[in-house]
Order: sequence, then C-alpha cells, then structure tokens
Amino acid sequence: MSVTIKSEHEIELMREAGRILSIVHDEMGKIIRPGISTMDINRRGEEVIKSFGCIPSFLNYQGYPASICVSVNDEVVHGIPSKKHILKEGDIVSLDAGVIYKGYQSDAARTHAVGQISEEDQRLIDITKQSFFEGIKFAKAGNHLFDISKTIQKFVEDNGYSVVRDLVGHGIGRKLHEEPQIPNFKPIGRGMKLRPGMTLAIEPMVNAGAYEVWMLEDDWTVVTKDSTKSAHYENTVLITDGEPELLSYNKDLL
Repeated sequence: MSVTIKSEHEIELMREAGRILSIVHDEMGKIIRPGISTMDINRRGEEVIKSFGCIPSFLNYQGYPASICVSVNDEVVHGIPSKKHILKEGDIVSLDAGVIYKGYQSDAARTHAVGQISEEDQRLIDITKQSFFEGIKFAKAGNHLFDISKTIQKFVEDNGYSVVRDLVGHGIGRKLHEEPQIPNFKPIGRGMKLRPGMTLAIEPMVNAGAYEVWMLEDDWTVVTKDSTKSAHYENTVLITDGEPELLSYNKDLL
C-alpha cells in the first residue's frame, strides 16, 4: 500500500484548496431553504469553485455528471442534482464537494437542515458531526489508522445510530482518492501507523436505522435500505507531529 507523504509545498497548496472549499460550503449553506432545487445548490457550488479559479473535483469524475453531490433524507451519498428535486420543509440535505487548486485536492461534506426539522433529525446531524471530531482525537502521528475508525463507530453506536460499512474515507492529495481506505468502523487489526504529512479525508456516514445501503438505478445515488435518514460529515485532515490540522474547516465560517 503506497501512502503519499506530502511536502511542505504540497501541504500549502492543499491548505489553500481546503480554505476555498470551506467558503464553497459556507456559500451553499446560505441558499438552503424550502423551495429550491438540488440543481440550484449544484449551480451555486460550481459558481463559487470557479470564482477562485479552481476545478470541481467531482465533475465528470468516473462519469459523475455534476460538481456537487446533493443527497436528501434517505440518500446517503452521491445524489445527483436535479431541477425537479425540490427541497421541502423538514428535509435534511447532505452536500459533498471537492476542489482542485493547482493540481491538489480538498474534499469535505456537511449535512444541513431545510427550514425547521425534527429534534430527532437534528440529533442525527449533530451526532454525525461530533463522531468526526471524536475520531480525529486519534489522528496523530504514532497512532494507528483504525484507532480513528473504532472511535467513530463506538460514538455513533453508543448514541443509537449505525455507521455505513460499504463506503469509507480515503487518502487525498494530487488524486481525489488515494491510499489508505479509512473505514468508519473497526476492521480486524490496527491499520497503518499514522505519520506526519499524511492527508486523509475522514467522513462518517451515519444512518438513523440499520447500516445497510443500496444503489439506485442511476448507478450513483446510495440510499439506506430501510429508508431511514442519513447524515454525512467530512473534512480533509493533515497528520502532524501534534494535533491534526483540518484543511477544509474554517471555524469562522462553520
């Protein structure tokens, strides 16, 4: 398994990609309300990405037809934006976006409320986000990769939810998907030892019901098998000698 260790120059480029991506997410979040289409969100995201001179990571990636993955309610990931899919009060919507800045990638996802949502759905969003922050407590040089996975799974399951098993996080750099794969559940073994300069896209996908998912006939949209709602939270993370650095997260914006 070949994992790339980034140079200081590469980290600077990824830091800028992440800074731009945090703004993209912030701008998309501002327009979310009942009555807009999922295509409206895609258009806004693409517009902001291109305004910085960046390339949308997802557009035409392995044939994906849009710049932003927009997944509503029981859609876990890879929902294809559509003019016909109108958001309504009480929906939850997950936005997964990536940017390429001078050849380097950043990848992040957020789940938003559409208007007023139930306490139950807000809790799903909150636990999903918090599971990421619990996991990255172990994203330090010298720890093992699956320390992150195990922590995410335990936090999610202790709160009564399930983590998706069929989709995982990943390394990231010049390519959107690099080694290693990063499960949100504990596999056998400990996983590789983390080293400074590794860049990882850590992304819990959490279902309100069971963890099983399946794919719709469009060959992209992944939905929960039991039709319960799902939330997604992701950042691009740099492993350092000390605390991890979140490359796609701006506390002033999010």
